[in-house]
Parts: sequence; C-alpha cells; structure tokens
Amino acid sequence: MKEQEIIKAINKIEGIGGMTVNERLYVCGLMDEFENALIKDKAKKILELLGVDKPSIDKIVK
Repeated sequence: MKEQEIIKAINKIEGIGGMTVNERLYVCGLMDEFENALIKDKAKKILELLGVDKPSIDKIVK
C-alpha cells in the first residue's frame, strides 16, 4: 500500500484522535498492512500518519 493510499484511508475516519493505536489501525483498515510491514520505517511512518506520539512509536516498533 502506498503512502497516499494510507493517508486516504486515515482521512476517511473522524474522531481518530480519541482512539487507541489498535482501534486506529483497525478502523482505517491498516491492521494487516501494519502487521506485515517488514521494514520498521514503514511501520513508524504508518504510526506517524495515524498521529501516534514518538515515545509510543518507539515502544511499539523496537
């Protein structure tokens, strides 16, 4: 999935800021994309695009 497609999926969802990371991934249809991300940078980018803060990203993507 290209970055533009990820952004499009995220932009379809309202109220994303009040959701947990797993909820954000699920409602945006990005759970499989995230889980299958073999490159940590891609996983980090997905989390950044979802609005997850850097300390949380560092904990999730080790």
